Amino acid sequence: MTTATSHTPHHSGDAGTSLTRTAFSATVHCLTGCAIGEILGMVLSTWWGWSNTGNVVLSVSLAFVFGYSLTMLPLLRSGLTLRRSVPLAFASDTLSIGTMELFDTLIILIVPGAIDAGLGEPLFWGSLAGALFVAFWAAFPVNRALIGRGKGHAVIHAYHSATTPTRSRSRQSPQGAHTRSESRTHLTTTGGAVPRPPHRDRAVGS
Repeated sequence: MTTATSHTPHHSGDAGTSLTRTAFSATVHCLTGCAIGEILGMVLSTWWGWSNTGNVVLSVSLAFVFGYSLTMLPLLRSGLTLRRSVPLAFASDTLSIGTMELFDTLIILIVPGAIDAGLGEPLFWGSLAGALFVAFWAAFPVNRALIGRGKGHAVIHAYHSATTPTRSRSRQSPQGAHTRSESRTHLTTTGGAVPRPPHRDRAVGS
């Protein structure tokens, strides 16, 4: 009883570290998609001379598009259909991306002149980098809480965990059968005796 109690804090600490690492990785994943979409949206809207409203709408929309796309690509490559991948991406990333975009947009709007800065101005890129940095740390605790409850990116991890063993068994079984077949063929062609199960001599009754 005492030994089990002494190990409990250690296991709890390992679980907390693993949860933090998973949440950090999930937040980096979301930030990548958001950054690609938002930078592209801001560059295009600034280049086209759109209004501030159009700038924000395009940037946020592309952030969601690229964020969902980066989540769906591995699912599609693993053989999952688009119809099944879309709900998984929505369940995994919606709250995380939404949190990032909320804080990111607020920073851009709060910093004086940031929303009106041109592509060649340091203020444009500096405010964008700062906004993404703040957005990352705003979304990190959200992802950690969701994963701890089995939601968010935990949905994607659960899917991969469920499909990986099945794929591994399907790959190993034919190989194992092929190896056993080759072993029997080698024994036969080289004159080796194929082992047979031992049998007992039947007792002769009186």
